[in-house]
Amino acid sequence: MNPPPRPTMLLIAAAASSFLLSMIQSIPVPVLPQIAQQLGVDATTAGWVTTATLLAASACTPLLGRLGHVYGIKPVFIAALVITLIGSVITATVHDIGWLIAGRILQGASMGLFPLSISLLRHELPADRLTGSMAVVASTLGVGGGVALVAAGLLAQGDGDYRRAFGVSVLVSLIALALACTLPRRAGGGGRVDWLGAAVLSAGLISLLLPISQGHSWGWTSPRVLGLFAVAAAILAGFIILERRSAAPLVSVELLRHRPVLITNLAAMAVGFAMFAGQLATSYLVQIPRETAGFGFSASVLETSIVFLLPGAAVSIVAGPLAGRLVNRIGPRLVLVAACVTAALSSLSLALAHDGKAEVIIAFVLLSCGIAMAYAAMPALLISHVDPHDTSIANSINSIMRTIGGTIGSALVITILAVPTQAAFRISYVMSAIVYAVGAALVLIFIRSASRTSRTADELVTSRT
Repeated sequence: MNPPPRPTMLLIAAAASSFLLSMIQSIPVPVLPQIAQQLGVDATTAGWVTTATLLAASACTPLLGRLGHVYGIKPVFIAALVITLIGSVITATVHDIGWLIAGRILQGASMGLFPLSISLLRHELPADRLTGSMAVVASTLGVGGGVALVAAGLLAQGDGDYRRAFGVSVLVSLIALALACTLPRRAGGGGRVDWLGAAVLSAGLISLLLPISQGHSWGWTSPRVLGLFAVAAAILAGFIILERRSAAPLVSVELLRHRPVLITNLAAMAVGFAMFAGQLATSYLVQIPRETAGFGFSASVLETSIVFLLPGAAVSIVAGPLAGRLVNRIGPRLVLVAACVTAALSSLSLALAHDGKAEVIIAFVLLSCGIAMAYAAMPALLISHVDPHDTSIANSINSIMRTIGGTIGSALVITILAVPTQAAFRISYVMSAIVYAVGAALVLIFIRSASRTSRTADELVTSRT
């Protein structure tokens, strides 16, 4: 007989893991120049420090979700954290680009922690605490990224060793692993793992994300980029055919086709696209030397993190839980629409007014609020339309769609800002605003009401047994 789960400890463990994965995703960004300089490699090679984690995450996230359902969440959760810890130790100790990239590949396992956390909360928490807890966990995705930028800026400022920044991930990995050991152990749902489907999906996603992330350096019309896009299309089409014929598919095609799930995934892609585009554009904007360009704030990397980006991350700590209360009051659909509209207006404000520090900081804080609200609403919207046993894989696919959107958004902004004129920044922000608005419209028009309502406390108890 398992002891009853402690809701507060569950929430802390899930929030710590989400904080860790967002920190791992963001922490290399400020130190990429030091990595290139200290390891004697060019900027393109150093860029693989971020690309490697992205590709590994796309490959392992859906597989971890399925493994969690089959074998139980706790052992898979701990295994993902152990792999992440090993990768973190490597990145914090080696001084070789090959080993550094290898460590970052192992850290990609952390990206599966968020969908596993949401599944854990759904199966273990009473219904009256579920929405608010999911909102808190989701909001830490934004907080971890902001803290990572500040920590990396402080630890590697000047000529500091880039490995100091990666050392932070070792500490947080250890804390998250210790907390994960307190999680309740429940048997999985059984069944088998579709290893072939996982391999095919991984190959398709890597073939898609690789040219998107490298297109600005390889050339968008180069044979390598176009060829990989063609390969990705063929592999992903083959994956759908394979899953239709599988008795135990990795991802149910019917689940993906279910309209609320499909629209939520498209909204996640829009949020990821516009979020990364807006954050990247703002980081570039504030560092532009005003003396030569006539705009920008000549901010250092450290000033960019603390003065311009950290306030938005701090506000996300409050915005996420408040969004959870709104979800309980008006439902996740309207909260997600409001989040996208808020972010769209903030992006438009940055496009039209970015001459003063205050207006940029305020607009970015509102943008961060919109993103935190969207993160809080999407898991709640998904679980109101999927059965408990599909929670982890549904959120895994949603995370991948957000990653794909973010990769596209980042690549486009890098391409647009290759010549960093004021018009280029305006185009980037207007593009973000339009994509947010499209996400809001999709949810508002095509999701009417929950076809499968969220479980009551009694129904959740029944589903666990």
